[in-house]
Amino acid sequence: MSLDLAPDNPAATAATGHRTRTGTATTEETRAPLSPNALRKIVRELAERPDQWIHQVRLSTDERWYRRLAADDDHEVWLISWLPGQSTGFHDHGGSRGAFTVALGELEELSLGGPDQGLLIRRIPAGTARAFGPEYVHDVRNTASGPAVTLHAYSPPLSSMAHYDLRAGGLVRTSEEGPEQW
Repeated sequence: MSLDLAPDNPAATAATGHRTRTGTATTEETRAPLSPNALRKIVRELAERPDQWIHQVRLSTDERWYRRLAADDDHEVWLISWLPGQSTGFHDHGGSRGAFTVALGELEELSLGGPDQGLLIRRIPAGTARAFGPEYVHDVRNTASGPAVTLHAYSPPLSSMAHYDLRAGGLVRTSEEGPEQW
């Protein structure tokens, strides 16, 4: 995979907000989404090459900082930084498959297990990658005392994300956002 690590180039972005390959006909059928394991491989390999992304990392006290590193027809890659206390809240990925790896620092992931498992809490130290299918809902947070940096890949590229509140009866959908908010 070749990454375009420059800031988003409006001339190279399609109306959907996702770059298409040069020479690809607009009538060409969309490729099948990449598997969670293929996405895990992408983020792991990129994490092993910090010279390609570390210079872009920024820290923001207001909220998590993020930048899209690459976009293609079938997947995209994001770089995110987290200060202590920052979190995503429970969210889905709009039907996309995904994977992320903690490149620096440590995070915590919350998800709902089956009826017998309840709330699952996973510590995710640097070097750990998680991959998930299109129906996955989770909350990722920095509960550590220092910053963290993660790399994320989604396939197909994100088109929406719904947010949820965790209540006694389970998750309740509260809002949805699209690429115009990213």
